[in-house]
Amino acid sequence: MNDEANGPRRWHASKTIDAPASVVWGLLVDISCWAQWGPSIRSVTCDESTLTASSRGAVHTIIGLTLPFEVTAFDDGVAWSWSVAGVPATDHSVESLGDDRCLLTFGVPLIGLPYLAVCRVALSRIDRLATGARVGTSEHGSDEG
Repeated sequence: MNDEANGPRRWHASKTIDAPASVVWGLLVDISCWAQWGPSIRSVTCDESTLTASSRGAVHTIIGLTLPFEVTAFDDGVAWSWSVAGVPATDHSVESLGDDRCLLTFGVPLIGLPYLAVCRVALSRIDRLATGARVGTSEHGSDEG
């Protein structure tokens, strides 16, 4: 159940990306891509390669910490949220703005407000990955690997 509308206020960073929402969503849920776009992530341990509503695992940070994570909300193709080390963390959402354009938004709770700077870097990295995936060859643009 997603009760974010009734939960604490979140602060957001967004970016319009010239790529289909499905491509951007693919980058968000392909766990092997997280270290490519997540500035604070060195690697991820998870039993699944694609994020789901029941995903749990650990993120290995660039400063050497290993922190457990759990998906707390998941709307396939639209949004997901997680907690890291038991603390509510980032929301991730993608809104289609047409066939080849979407809005990517990250949200954080008040305690994570400084983390929005990291989220802005991630938004730019995802933009580069998504637009490269669209014009180049990448598994994120199709169901074939």
